[in-house]
Amino acid sequence: MLRRLRQWYGAGPLHLLALLASFALAGYAAVQLVPDEPRKVIVWFVAAVVLHDLVLFPLYALADRSLVDVVRHRGPVSEPRRLALNHIRFPVLLSGLLLLVWAPLILGLTDGYEDATGMTTDVYMGRWLGVTAALFLASAAVYAVRLRRHRAG
Repeated sequence: MLRRLRQWYGAGPLHLLALLASFALAGYAAVQLVPDEPRKVIVWFVAAVVLHDLVLFPLYALADRSLVDVVRHRGPVSEPRRLALNHIRFPVLLSGLLLLVWAPLILGLTDGYEDATGMTTDVYMGRWLGVTAALFLASAAVYAVRLRRHRAG
């Protein structure tokens, strides 16, 4: 019976149980957090999926493809160049994720934020730029260490 389940499902029964438990927990959280307006949550979720799949994914796939083409244009992709690609991708990904999550505050697109919190949104752009710069500096430092090890070894 276990063999038949694994062949049909593709994983063991413990994996299936964990998956069902996570769905149950997510459903419970959704019911508890959004009891008044579930339709709005569904619309938001569908809009987020459509926005990501039809707009954002093609944009960042194009940006990544352009970066790879720039690196390939300079000659064959060696190990240091491949490492450089990943050390550019990582801070861009984290910075973009921060921008996506905090965009209303970073771009100052909040109505009533100052009235509700007593704080302005003026500092968020500078902080996001600072975090982005720190991510790129840290990635460059790690790349320099890895490049030195690669050349020494």
